[in-house]
Amino acid sequence: MHKGKNRFVAGFLIGPLGLYVVFMIWPYVQTFGYSFTNWRGQSSRMEFVGLQNYADLFSDSVFLRALWNNFLLLVSLPLATILLALFFAFMVNVGGRGGAAGIQGVRGSGFYKVVFFLPHVLSVVILAILWRAIYRGDIAGLINGTLVKAGISDPEHPIEWLNSPNLVLWCVAFVLLWWGVGFYLVLFSAAMQSIPKDIYEAALLDGASRVQTFFRVTLPLLWDTVQTAWVYLAILAMDGFALISVMTPGSNFGGGPDHSSEVMATYLMRNFLAFGKSGYACAMGVVILVLTLILSVVTLRISRREHIEY
Repeated sequence: MHKGKNRFVAGFLIGPLGLYVVFMIWPYVQTFGYSFTNWRGQSSRMEFVGLQNYADLFSDSVFLRALWNNFLLLVSLPLATILLALFFAFMVNVGGRGGAAGIQGVRGSGFYKVVFFLPHVLSVVILAILWRAIYRGDIAGLINGTLVKAGISDPEHPIEWLNSPNLVLWCVAFVLLWWGVGFYLVLFSAAMQSIPKDIYEAALLDGASRVQTFFRVTLPLLWDTVQTAWVYLAILAMDGFALISVMTPGSNFGGGPDHSSEVMATYLMRNFLAFGKSGYACAMGVVILVLTLILSVVTLRISRREHIEY
């Protein structure tokens, strides 16, 4: 009976597992193999070059600049997104005054959730086009027009947001932040709603302030959710391809000006599709994969703590 059950389960699993191997695992294996060749993508002819592509990567100034930009996003984006999402989630769930119904969120909390989540409903390409118009370098842009109307900016010399090497990456980071906060607000709100309100009421009765309640009650009980969010945001910081390729200046997938907003994904696609250096691009893909896996494991290990039950 037990063996028959195992065969029955295996029969249902073999099909999905086969599809997963063919369409997910095999492309990774092919990419790893192509990274040791000088494959140009348009032809099946290629030569084995060993580790030459990897050696060229770490002497490539553009790739190193892209790696540094990914690192800057990795340091700033997850931290800022999680802090803001936690703050807003706390306010819409338990930030209001206590009443006969117990601890409640601020007035209109349901409306705020919808407003904050709305950017996440839009596609990344729509967001890029929208924010490219907002960041326009003349007074027709929303930001520059507002600054000029307020008398803060000179109408003859508006700020070139997306054409300034010192600003463009942070403009992109702000859009990613604006896009992601709403999703993680809803995620954290769902986790907070599973926490019994009696815990908050007991903490407040014991004289704890809202700040102490957040750090002593809310954050420890949400730690598993925060850990998961951190991993997903770190992976997002290692990508950013769609937004940067549409939003930033530069031919062939953006990344300008002067590679100031270049990330590894945009440089990979430029080498693969525009320069015909497909083997070199595959080596970049392997590096991105390895870095992402290492980052995920390290993040989970560092943030691991004892699970709190309630």
